[in-house]
Amino acid sequence: MRRVPAIILAGGLSTRMGGGNKALRMLGGETLLTHVIRRLRPQCDRLAINANGEADQFDDYDLPVVPDDFAGFAGPLAGVLAGMGWAAGEGADSVVSVSVDTPFIPHDLLHRLGEARGRSGLAVAASADPVTGLLRDHPTCALWPVALADQLRAALESGLHRIGQFAAAYDPGRAVFDSQPFDPFLNLNTPEDLARAARLV
Repeated sequence: MRRVPAIILAGGLSTRMGGGNKALRMLGGETLLTHVIRRLRPQCDRLAINANGEADQFDDYDLPVVPDDFAGFAGPLAGVLAGMGWAAGEGADSVVSVSVDTPFIPHDLLHRLGEARGRSGLAVAASADPVTGLLRDHPTCALWPVALADQLRAALESGLHRIGQFAAAYDPGRAVFDSQPFDPFLNLNTPEDLARAARLV
C-alpha cells in the first residue's frame, strides 16, 4: 500500500469548532494537521492537503494544497473528488482520504484498507461503538479507486453530499479497528472535543 497517496481533508468550515481553520487548531502543542501527517507519512510516500482559501497558510508543511474543483461548499465528498484528480495526476489508481480532525488514525490504516477492498476497490474504516458494540463506518477515512471519479462528480451534481451514502452504493469492504482504549477515529468537532483529546495525547 506504500504507493497509494493520501489526501488530508481540511476543507471544512469548522462551524462547530467556532470557525477558523480547524487544521491549524492546537492539540498537545501541535496542530491537528501535524498529528495527521505524522501518522500518515510512514504509511505512504505522497501526501496532499485538500483545502480551500489561502493556500499559503500551509506553506510550513511543504505539501501540495489541492482545492475543491466543485462549485460551492459540497463537504468531504468534494474533497475526495479533488483527491482523486490529484492522485490520478500522480499516476495512482487509488487514493486514501483522512479527515484532518481525526488525529489518532491507526498506524496501519493504509495496509488494512488495502486488505479490505471491496469489489469496486473501495474500502472504509470502521470501529465498534464502545457502548453498543455496533460497527460504525468512518467513510472520511477510506480507500477510493480513482475510477469512481465520474460517478462521484455526477453524484455531487445531483445534490448528494453524504459521503457514507455514496460509499455504500459501491459495496465497500470494511477494515474494522479496535475501539479500545478509545476509538482511533475519534473526530474533533467542538472545543470540548479538543479538550477531551488533549487528555489522550
